[in-house]
Amino acid sequence: MEHLSARELPRLSWIDTLYSNFNYNTDGYEGDTTEDRKSQDGSETMPFIDESPTMSPHLCARGQDGEAVSPTPPEGLLSGGDIEKGLEMKKLVLSGFLASEEIYINQLEALLLPMKPLKATATTSKPVLTMEQIDTIFFMIQDIFEIHKEFYDALSPNIQQWDEKVTVGHLFQKLASQLGVYKAFVDNYKVAVETADKCSQANIQFQKISENLKVKGPKESKDYPTSSTMEALLYKPIDRVTRSTLVLHDLLKHTPKDHPDFPLLQDALRISQNFLSSINEEIDPRRTAVTTPKGEVRQLVKDGFLVEVSEGTRKLRHVFLFTDLLLCAKMKKTAVGRHQQYECKWYIPLADLSFQTLDDSDSLPHVQTLPEHEIEEMKIKISTIKSEIQKEKKAQKGQSRNVDRLRKKMNEQESCLLLHSPTIPFRIHNKHGKSYLFLLSSDYERSEWRESIQKLQKKDLQACVLSSVELQVLTGSCFKLRTVHNIPVTTNKDDEESPGLYGFLHVIVHKAMGFKESANLYCTLEVDSFGYFVSKAKTRVFRDTTEPQWNEEFEIELEGSQCLRILCYEKCYDKSKLNKDDNEIVDKIMGKGQVQLDPQTVQSKNWHMDVIEMNGIKVEFSMKFTSRDLSLKRTPSKKQSGVFGVKISVVTKRERSKVPYIVRQCIEEVEKRGIDEVGIYRISGVATDIQALKAAFDANTKDILVMLSDMDINAIAGTLKLYFRELPEPLLTDRLYPAFMEGTALSDPAAKENCMMHLLRSLPDPNLITFLTLLEHLKRVAEKEPVNKMSLHNLATVFGPTLLRPSESESSKAHITLASDIWSHDVMAQVQVLLYYLQHPPISFAELKKNTLYFSTDV
Repeated sequence: MEHLSARELPRLSWIDTLYSNFNYNTDGYEGDTTEDRKSQDGSETMPFIDESPTMSPHLCARGQDGEAVSPTPPEGLLSGGDIEKGLEMKKLVLSGFLASEEIYINQLEALLLPMKPLKATATTSKPVLTMEQIDTIFFMIQDIFEIHKEFYDALSPNIQQWDEKVTVGHLFQKLASQLGVYKAFVDNYKVAVETADKCSQANIQFQKISENLKVKGPKESKDYPTSSTMEALLYKPIDRVTRSTLVLHDLLKHTPKDHPDFPLLQDALRISQNFLSSINEEIDPRRTAVTTPKGEVRQLVKDGFLVEVSEGTRKLRHVFLFTDLLLCAKMKKTAVGRHQQYECKWYIPLADLSFQTLDDSDSLPHVQTLPEHEIEEMKIKISTIKSEIQKEKKAQKGQSRNVDRLRKKMNEQESCLLLHSPTIPFRIHNKHGKSYLFLLSSDYERSEWRESIQKLQKKDLQACVLSSVELQVLTGSCFKLRTVHNIPVTTNKDDEESPGLYGFLHVIVHKAMGFKESANLYCTLEVDSFGYFVSKAKTRVFRDTTEPQWNEEFEIELEGSQCLRILCYEKCYDKSKLNKDDNEIVDKIMGKGQVQLDPQTVQSKNWHMDVIEMNGIKVEFSMKFTSRDLSLKRTPSKKQSGVFGVKISVVTKRERSKVPYIVRQCIEEVEKRGIDEVGIYRISGVATDIQALKAAFDANTKDILVMLSDMDINAIAGTLKLYFRELPEPLLTDRLYPAFMEGTALSDPAAKENCMMHLLRSLPDPNLITFLTLLEHLKRVAEKEPVNKMSLHNLATVFGPTLLRPSESESSKAHITLASDIWSHDVMAQVQVLLYYLQHPPISFAELKKNTLYFSTDV
């Protein structure tokens, strides 16, 4: 289907429009005819849905010939605070859309009308169609009809009783949340049309039915029913998604930003645009097709940058998945001014490609890996360079040569980070010999590649061998066909592009539905950080159910994040299926989905509810975002009877102990059953469990030990972190904070040793003994790094800011202004302070107090 822009439609004057019958027309575009959906070679192609706001027909009215006409509203409708006129325009937009909804519902009803009699004959001796054919042709039509009928019935009374207090955003938000039904419809659309066409040719009775379906006119209209073909009506849902998205653009134009509808409409628009983007990737084959020398059409299905392990070394590759083969390429080095070209490293016909099973999989070859602290240091450098670029831009208005130099430096660091951070193996095997290994950053990404390949392999594929000429032609076409043009680094982004969110995302995973069989189910949450995705949280396993009700809350730290991913797994308890590789997840992915973290939508005091559709499964969740400054405020408790928010000296004196009871019990429980837990102290615990433990410790509940033994270990680890975070003053004190910052920056080892030990000695006894107790515990956790993946540096990153970050009065003196300064000098210096003590030989409280000069003879 050719794109038809609004400017190709005849327009009415603004005054004429005000007196017209506004309507978002569903029938008035000639481009929607079957003939226009044929490609030049006569074959039918899937339509390309344009979600661009510039495609909006704005307010469409009926011309004398019944065609849609589109007026141009005046510029700056809400300028000067003319809210009343804006709300009146909003009503006109809604009235038009409601009228078009009625037409659309009538079209769906006309499509459903023959379904019941056809089903009735399917069980007789002379069926018109088989039940399978009926289910294919009318797939999801009933669901779509019910969704829009419910929407229409809810919207109509709001418009009839219109005033400035009426809200409709929640209706559009709900409509957008049900777009998964459309995804299923679109996936089946081509098969439905082909089936209907074949059945028409094979059965004269069905042909008569499908060529003359009667569509009712609107209720208040005297129009007679119109005739339409089944093929034309089957296209209407695809067209409708775009129309719904366009009306959201126009509603937002005419809704004041302080109106309750505004954030809801924004959210509905975000969901719709994300949906349209994902659909367009699947339904527009014309953009990615290449013709082989033999005249065959080979289509690019997916491409992206992956890290390949070649001879034990990591190499960045651009991988292209075509309809019949997988091609791995690298960019050739070319002279300045020359066109960039790809060089093919290898290819595998999909007919010969397999994924290695767990049984025949060898353990991972030795792969070049950077130590964790070097990865973290790269992040620090990247953040520091970002800050320098911002300063240069302000000083030189972005024209300085220094900016280009800094950008180049940052690109090197980010490229290196992307090359060395992935750890999840993705093996593919050519059944005629060689195997290849990629490393990916997330299970989500691996699943996407695997599913895309398996979907293509379901077709009747023939093994192909490319001649050198054919391979050269195909590789040459990759540059034009590619959909991913740059590696995901900051230097490849526009300056106007969102830098992402820095702070804490609170997510409640409510429930999931749509599972066909009972299973042991859990979810994991991933967010992007520094160009790649990281797993941040995991729900508990809900056993033997089709409707898991988790209702678990997590706090996830964001570092320039723009996207949240949710993966739903079936837990595997069969130990015989465990893989040899530490990073291999053997649990089965049941579904996966993602949402964009739109700052305007997420940055609200209220919880924002959303639904992710995945393979027929729906996962309901809520989220809200808190900036780093607000999240990390140290707020003294008003009640001095508890332990959270109460000075550590007060707690230890009341308990008559050297170390607070909460610290001792949490450490004991973690060492008893959590020391082997992957990501202990890094993976978020369930927020509701943490709050329950907090309340129990505050109330000094008698059954606290029973609670601890029953509680998920990540919740206990989270409770310990929360205790230190909520101390009214950091464990290493506000008074000594500047000295710790200066001490860790010293270059001379002997001076640094004396300074750092002197500072410990200067701490109050309860603070010092508690710190030393925690220090030895964290060292014991790090000893299990091969199992739990928590190095000393990882633990310092988690606990450093928690133990050192000054209280609000102190931190406000050196307030961080840039959001991206989460990895600022101060924050990373806090990490370095704790890391120094973690890497130090055991420190004895008695020895520390005895020596006024404390230094090591090794320096």
